[in-house]
Amino acid sequence: MGDISKECIAEICGIAEKHGTKALVKEPLSRHTSFKVGGECACFAEINSAECLTDMLGYIRANRVPYYIIGRGTNLIVDDGYIPFIFLHLGSGFADMRVEGDRIICQSGASLSAVCGFAADNSLTGLEFAYGIPGRIGGAVFMNAGAYGGEMKGVTAYAKAIDENGCVKRFEGKDLKFSYRKSIFSENRYIITEVCLKLNKGDKSEITAKMNELMQRRRDKQPIELPSAGSTFKRPIGSYAGMLIEQCGLKGYRCGGAMVSEKHSGFVVNVDNASFSDIMAVIEHVREAVYEKTGYLLECEPEIIRAQR
Repeated sequence: MGDISKECIAEICGIAEKHGTKALVKEPLSRHTSFKVGGECACFAEINSAECLTDMLGYIRANRVPYYIIGRGTNLIVDDGYIPFIFLHLGSGFADMRVEGDRIICQSGASLSAVCGFAADNSLTGLEFAYGIPGRIGGAVFMNAGAYGGEMKGVTAYAKAIDENGCVKRFEGKDLKFSYRKSIFSENRYIITEVCLKLNKGDKSEITAKMNELMQRRRDKQPIELPSAGSTFKRPIGSYAGMLIEQCGLKGYRCGGAMVSEKHSGFVVNVDNASFSDIMAVIEHVREAVYEKTGYLLECEPEIIRAQR
């Protein structure tokens, strides 16, 4: 895949300016991923409204420009070479929230923790499990994020998304095809713009206490103090990735600046300016060793974006 033309990048920058936002040329993706790894992309555009997103997509698709939607970059492992894509960042300018009875309706760029806090402030319960999960609400629905017995599947009333033709579609909860770390958006790659959560009335103090309890459990058991992409491997049927990795004696296994966490073996962490190749070397070694010793073939949970070679 070739590079994106200067004319194209100029158009992207112009659309961003029109909507009162910005587009950064040759922006290092390491600044925008939780792993703190990633090379320069062709252009990194901030999205601050549905109108901005629609205009960007209209130009990009009409000109067949490769692009990628990114939130907080918490479920990504990005190559540290050059990435010839336009990255559209759904961030704090695309994060409005409102309450309608027992429902919260929010734009997909809202952070999951902020939505959890908003729910607590409005005495709405059911989303406590998600407190502390990094990322945006759109990404959480995309991958059916879950923890501590809860999943987005259980609280998502509907989601709106833009299809490949620029049309807005609404998917009711029953039509979202939720499964383990997947949804209908894993298949069609539509861009989620709005999420509606169906919650229940509750006691604000009890909700806040539960959120704090779960956050403390994360601090105690997960290496949240180190850069990572969260759980590195999906849970295999009939077992647990972290348990298998630890049983194989791989806790603390290291290559360069990347290491299997000594706190939780299910996480590969960046302990010393890890490179993309360091991270992938650790992941591949773990997969091979676990398969050889247990017969389980672990599947990587984060999405991997490779550079142009």
